[in-house]
Amino acid sequence: MTSALHQSRLEAVIQAVTGTGAQTVLDLGCGAGDLILRLAPLARITRLTGLDIDLNSLRTLRERLADIPPKTRAKVQLAQASMTAAHPNLRGYDCACLVETIEHLPLGDLNRLERALFADMRPGHVIVTTPNAEFNPVLGVPAHRFRHPGHHFEWGRARFKGWAGGVAARNGYSVTCHDIGGTHPTLGGASQMAVFQRQG
Repeated sequence: MTSALHQSRLEAVIQAVTGTGAQTVLDLGCGAGDLILRLAPLARITRLTGLDIDLNSLRTLRERLADIPPKTRAKVQLAQASMTAAHPNLRGYDCACLVETIEHLPLGDLNRLERALFADMRPGHVIVTTPNAEFNPVLGVPAHRFRHPGHHFEWGRARFKGWAGGVAARNGYSVTCHDIGGTHPTLGGASQMAVFQRQG
């Protein structure tokens, strides 16, 4: 079942994807396909590619795809692959999405992700969401813990903006950051989103 927070996050990402005008979309760390299943029915989307390292998640997504109309299903292709490796056949996409995935990478892998995605595959737009650590007290998460045992880090808004700005500057993108998933007057949103746009 999709939580209200996850639904809110997905709606924000879909709105951002729609705002880019993208027709071809990469979903890196697609999991069981919550984003793909919401994007596939959109008439503007012509091709969706989901990548995940976890084979069981991809199997679940394939089962879920069997329940949608064949014409919609034909837009989707899946691959078991790492998001930190460059995939030359995936160059030229309009948009790439990473929804609550970067925090599952060891910090040392972020440089590899940057090189693979922003320097090599270079989609027109990249949309990244990640938890906002400042919001954790609102969710009852103790200061010494992360929201999920699979997280390697959780950033506050300043740290996330600093990372996003550095990635954008090094790779010829502009970036804007947004609070998503509900907002608190001082702590921001439960999650945060960066929308990168390739320049030139």
